[in-house]
Amino acid sequence: MTNEHTTGPVRLPAEWEPQGAVIVAWPHAGTDWAYMLDEAEACYVNLVHAISRHAVAIVIAPDTAPIKEKLADIEAGRMIFFDTPTNDTWTRDYGVITTVDDSGRYILNDFGFNAWGGKFESSLDNGVTRRMLDAGLLAGVYRDLNDFILEGGSIESDGKGTLLTTTSCLLTPTRNADVADKPEEIEKVLAETLGAKKVLWLDRGAMLGDDTDGHIDTIARLAPYDTILYCGPGWGTDPSEQSEALQGVGDALKEFTTADGRPFNLIELPLPDPIYDKDDGHQLPATYANFLILNDAVLLPVYGQPLNDERAVMALKVAFPDHVIETVDCRALIRQHGSLHCATMQVPREVLPI
Repeated sequence: MTNEHTTGPVRLPAEWEPQGAVIVAWPHAGTDWAYMLDEAEACYVNLVHAISRHAVAIVIAPDTAPIKEKLADIEAGRMIFFDTPTNDTWTRDYGVITTVDDSGRYILNDFGFNAWGGKFESSLDNGVTRRMLDAGLLAGVYRDLNDFILEGGSIESDGKGTLLTTTSCLLTPTRNADVADKPEEIEKVLAETLGAKKVLWLDRGAMLGDDTDGHIDTIARLAPYDTILYCGPGWGTDPSEQSEALQGVGDALKEFTTADGRPFNLIELPLPDPIYDKDDGHQLPATYANFLILNDAVLLPVYGQPLNDERAVMALKVAFPDHVIETVDCRALIRQHGSLHCATMQVPREVLPI
């Protein structure tokens, strides 16, 4: 399902455009990470080290003093620390979404966050953007959009007016009940706030164990040169419930075109072998689509599966020939139903007052 609109004077930059920093929220004892905090912190140490090689890392937590010790070997100029209360670590979904207008001004869009339809407590996370602005960590035109629920992981932008999203997420009534059955009304909001000229609605595909109602960044990702990388069933060595859930994703994407009418180049990502929760045995939403694009690198989540991990690296090398592909072991992250992209939010260097 696609619809076109007259864009407003803003656009949402593509993730592969120049970045200044990446926001990461550190796991702490007041989060769901408490039962596996050492393992989670070890993962975040590796993640922040990887980020700092390519952009500034902004680390937020209720108390960053002990974190500074864990990251003491990173060059000081590559780190910013900010003490602020948080409920959880998924900055992709509550972090600032930055647009730029036709005069070059950067707009700090502060959408509402209700933890994927009220599934968890989120009031502290929902206030992070405002507190970062008040503390002088972000500079730009602040736009309070808390009356509309929108998570960063639910949208993908090519920087030229095309947005990719899913019907299962944006049309969920637990987010914006008044427009949940009116995609055209949601598209008007996306056009006015993010400059969407064309919204592509993916109406199939899901990762088992996903709390987000089908975030696009777990299924399909936009890339340079009018490319979409997507999770499909074709790489699976054995039929599985997960591969069945992804049937038809590639066929749906073949019908999509850019805002100026060009078809996309499609690259299918492999599926990790199923990973199950150690306690109750349910399948976790492991996906290679949850990568983070940085200035000259792509950070890829991997899951200790050498063959599948290497296949994912190969697919990314095709899509990002000018980037270094770096892997980050995300077996700890997936225990809380998220991965690398979910745990990060990039901001342009122009909004950093440094």
